[in-house]
Amino acid sequence: MDEASQAPHHGDAAGEAGADTAVQATALVALEGAGKRYGNIIALRDVTMDVHAGQVTCVLGDNGAGKSTLIKIIAGLHQHSDGVMRINGEETVFDSPRDALGAGIATVYQDLAVVPLMPVWRNFFLGSELTVGWGPFARLDVTAMKRIAKEELFEMGIDLRDVDQPIGTLSGGERQCVAIARAVYFGAKVLILDEPTAALGVKQSGVVLRYIMQAKNRGLGVVFITHNPHHAFPVGDRFMVLKRGRSIGNHVKDEISIDDLTAQMAGGAELQELSHELAQLGGHTAEMKQVEADLEQTLRGRPAQ
Repeated sequence: MDEASQAPHHGDAAGEAGADTAVQATALVALEGAGKRYGNIIALRDVTMDVHAGQVTCVLGDNGAGKSTLIKIIAGLHQHSDGVMRINGEETVFDSPRDALGAGIATVYQDLAVVPLMPVWRNFFLGSELTVGWGPFARLDVTAMKRIAKEELFEMGIDLRDVDQPIGTLSGGERQCVAIARAVYFGAKVLILDEPTAALGVKQSGVVLRYIMQAKNRGLGVVFITHNPHHAFPVGDRFMVLKRGRSIGNHVKDEISIDDLTAQMAGGAELQELSHELAQLGGHTAEMKQVEADLEQTLRGRPAQ
């Protein structure tokens, strides 16, 4: 073999590296100027966001900010009225949630849609049960479903002694884990979590945040919907803040601190105005001073606009 054939093809290597980078940069889900109108009511306007594999994209906002509408667009429940949605780089419009599931997008809603009195393994395979046999002789493959449910839950960090126990006996965080593990098992590439920590205490919220990191480490793109920046910041890679249907901030983690994120979400000017109004109504009582101290800490480094 001559020297020319043995020499490395630097041009080819550079081209391959560039192609790999382009593939990695392609978002699993991308919204560009997306909006949703219900008649004359504008629920969402000019929202741009990316969801990448192995990253957690946090969507923050108070009630009425447009978080639910955003979920419904990505999950295929509603179609966007404006803008573009791309799935793996291809412009897409979902006709139904089943289309979104077929594209690898799974949504875990706040109510979880589980049957409390059914065993854990039945809930894990609910609607997608494994069977053995054929035609009229088909029957549930209970042994396989129990084994798979136990293995998948163990990989997510829950070691259940008995998957026959009703799912209603599990804690709120553990039920969230079952829903997450189920989505991963059935091939989800994008996992949308709708306020998973909203109704949980501090300890159980920590459990759910650990499961979110597990999903991220397994290569899923996670969309974490929450109104609590203190839950979002430890696990998030990207942060989008919604207010009255508009995106008022889009940041990567290195660009923003937890204090700035909190102030942007809460509205620095609004909180300072509230502080002045309370002062006028009640004077500077001990309680009022504590409220002002809390507000100043929230707004630290964030001047009123």
